[in-house]
Parts: sequence; structure tokens; C-alpha cells
Amino acid sequence: MPRCPWATVEPNITYHDEEWGTPVHDDQTLFEFLTLEGAQAGLSWTTILKKRENYRRAFDGFRPEKIARYGAREVKRLLADAGIVRNRLKIAATIQNAKAFLAVRKEFGTFDAYIWSFVGGRPKQNRWRKMNQVPASTIESEAMSRDLSRRGFKFVGSTICYALMQAIGMVNDHLVTCPRHARLAGSRRRK
Repeated sequence: MPRCPWATVEPNITYHDEEWGTPVHDDQTLFEFLTLEGAQAGLSWTTILKKRENYRRAFDGFRPEKIARYGAREVKRLLADAGIVRNRLKIAATIQNAKAFLAVRKEFGTFDAYIWSFVGGRPKQNRWRKMNQVPASTIESEAMSRDLSRRGFKFVGSTICYALMQAIGMVNDHLVTCPRHARLAGSRRRK
């Protein structure tokens, strides 16, 4: 299969073939991706994918209601957990982001309704032929970054936001030569 060129080894291959670019509308899964994209800052996505199950365990299945109540004891536990990225700022950001996530959900009904509003509720279908055409950020990711930051989220720069948009299917950035591009081009607005 002529996959996108970044998916050449596991766990990237499985992630590419089964998840990346597939529209996500489940709030808990959206929080997971928001957390993992922030954790990835300065690291490779492969590193984060290899630690994903450890993250799920360490962060209570990415339940924002629980994470928002983490205190000093949980931070100490997480800093000692070799299965995750032990960065104090990223751990603190996850806790802060859980609180901000819950506030957004209260305001909009779902985080899904909020985050997908940046693309009008429908995946943007790009038609890149080469990886060097794929942008690191866009007008939409910059707007998302500004608004998330204004709402108290951390580790949500424009590049991280664009990676989130790619991961959760807000944009279809599979190359047109990749079979996943055509498969995902049929993704429509959530009913």
C-alpha cells in the first residue's frame, strides 16, 4: 500500500491505517488527542505512540473530570512514571487543560461542538501530492490556538493545533496517492 511516507514502521503504520485523519467526535477521545499532541511537543510522534497505553493508564483513561482534580500527590506519581514523558510543565498543562476542557464543554454542550467549529463542522479535504506541501499550521489552527490559549489551555500553539486537526480528521492531509485519502474524503459533517 502506498502510504503517506511518514508511516514506514510500527506503531506509525497501524496508526496511519486505522486512526490518523479519521474524524473523531467523542469528547474523551478528543481530550486524549489534545493531551498527546501537547506531550509530543519537541519529541517524535512515534515516541508518544509507543507510550500511549502508558498515558491511558497514568491519566485515568483520559477522563477530564478526574484529571481536573489532580493535586500534588498525582503530579508526584506522574513525575515518577517512566512510561510517560516526565515533564513537569506538560503534566501541569494536562491538569489545567482538563479544567479548561470541562469549562468549554459546559459552555458549548460538548468539546466536539467547540473544536469542530473551526472548520465549520466538516473535514477540510486537502489534495497534497508531496509531504513538503503539507503546512505546519494554517489560519484555522492559528485561530484555534489563540482561542484555546484565551480559555486557559496550555501547549496549544498553532503547530500543535494543526497536528491535532490532522489527527482527529478535521483536515484530510493524507497524500492523494495514499488510499486513505480517498477513503476519508467521504467523511461528512457529523449528524
